[in-house]
Amino acid sequence: MDETRRQQTALESESQVLLASVAATRQQVEAYYPKILDQDTRDSLEKEVEDTVGSLRRSVGNMAVAMKQTYELADELETRYEDLERTEKKRRVIGPAPANSMIDSREDSLNHFARGINHYKILWICFIGSFAGVVVELLWCLFRYGYLESRSGLVYGPFNLLYGAGAVALTLALYRFRNRSGWLSFAGGFVVGSVLEYVCSWGQELILGSRSWDYSAMPFNLNGRICLLYSIFWGVLGVLWIKDLYPRMAKLILKLPEKKGKILTWAFTAFFIVNIVVSCISVYRWSQRVEGVEAPSVFWEMVDERFPDERMERIFANMDFGE
Repeated sequence: MDETRRQQTALESESQVLLASVAATRQQVEAYYPKILDQDTRDSLEKEVEDTVGSLRRSVGNMAVAMKQTYELADELETRYEDLERTEKKRRVIGPAPANSMIDSREDSLNHFARGINHYKILWICFIGSFAGVVVELLWCLFRYGYLESRSGLVYGPFNLLYGAGAVALTLALYRFRNRSGWLSFAGGFVVGSVLEYVCSWGQELILGSRSWDYSAMPFNLNGRICLLYSIFWGVLGVLWIKDLYPRMAKLILKLPEKKGKILTWAFTAFFIVNIVVSCISVYRWSQRVEGVEAPSVFWEMVDERFPDERMERIFANMDFGE
C-alpha cells in the first residue's frame, strides 16, 4: 500500500466539511417528519418549514455552481498538462501541434497584434481557412474520384468563404474550450458546423437561387441541407480544429511582424471584399443567362464577356440552379 500522503487542496478539505454539514442538516430536517404528522403542529411549523426548504434549495444552487466550477478547474488543469505532454512526443512525418497554453503564453509575452481573439486574428483565420479548405477538398476529390475539380467559392483564386466562415465560427465557438477536454469541442463543432452549413445553404438558395450541395439522399437529413453523417464530421473537425489546426495556424500568425502584418491584413481584406462583390455579380448574371435573360446594359454585357458560362462552370463545378 502506498503510504505517501496524497496532496489535498483547500477545496477538498472544505468539501469534507460540507459532507459533515449535510449529515447534520439531514438530522435537523428529519426531526420535522414526526412533527408534521399532526395537523396543529404542521400548521404552526408552516413558515419554519418553508424557510428551511428555501434555504436547502439555495444551497443546492450554490453547490451546483461550485460543482460546475470545480469540474472546470480539474478538467482544464488535466487537459493543459496532457496537451503539453503530447507536444513532447515525436512523430515521424508531421510534428505535434503546439499546446494552446503555449500559444497563449507566447502571444501575451510578445504582445502580438493578433493575440487572443481580436479582429486581426479572425481575419487571418478566415483567409487561411478559405484557402486550406479548398486544398483539402481538392485532395479529397482526387483521392475519391481520381480527378481534380474546382471547389472554389470565389471567382479569383482558390478560396471558398464557406470554409473561412466555418473556421471563424469554430474558433469563436470553441476558443473558450481550447484548454478543455475534447468532448466539449466535439459537441460545439457538431452544433456550430451544422447550423452554419444549413444557414449557408438556405442563404445561397434564397439570394442566388442555387444550391452547391444536397444531402437529400443521405439518411437523417434536414431539408437536404445537413445530415447526421456530416454533422458528426463537423464534430470531429471541431476537435481537430481547436486542438491541432488552430494552434498551428496561430503559431504561423505569430511569425507576422506587427507593421507588415497589419498592412497584409487590410490588403487581403480589400481583395476579399472585391472578390466577393465580383463573385456575387457574376453568379447572379450566370443565373439570368440560365433562364435566358439577355444582358440589359453594357455593364452586364461586360460581365457576360468576362465571366462566360464555361468559366463559371469550371470555377463553380457543383453549383445547381434547380433547373
